[in-house]
Amino acid sequence: KGNQYKAEKDAVLRVAKINDAKEGDTITIDTVLLVSDGDKVSVGTPYVKGAKVTVEVGETFKDKKVLVFKYKSKKDYHRFHGHREQYTYVTVKDVVSA
Repeated sequence: KGNQYKAEKDAVLRVAKINDAKEGDTITIDTVLLVSDGDKVSVGTPYVKGAKVTVEVGETFKDKKVLVFKYKSKKDYHRFHGHREQYTYVTVKDVVSA
């Protein structure tokens, strides 16, 4: 379970909610899969050693509501359910390659 993001300096990314960080905190991520520095490309097995991405945590927000409606015809069965996913904005401050 996880996602991959293309992180460039000063990019703002929408990631799944980060529970243990407050707005304004700085987080260092060392699980970097690939680093490209112009003409040099480093691919990790599974991670690139020494590569780090530093991000600053922004606001946490809820996405638009997703509605789910299930029913079975002629059986008087219907269910209506709504869900709002929570996300956090992060700003990439620095990308360090190995």
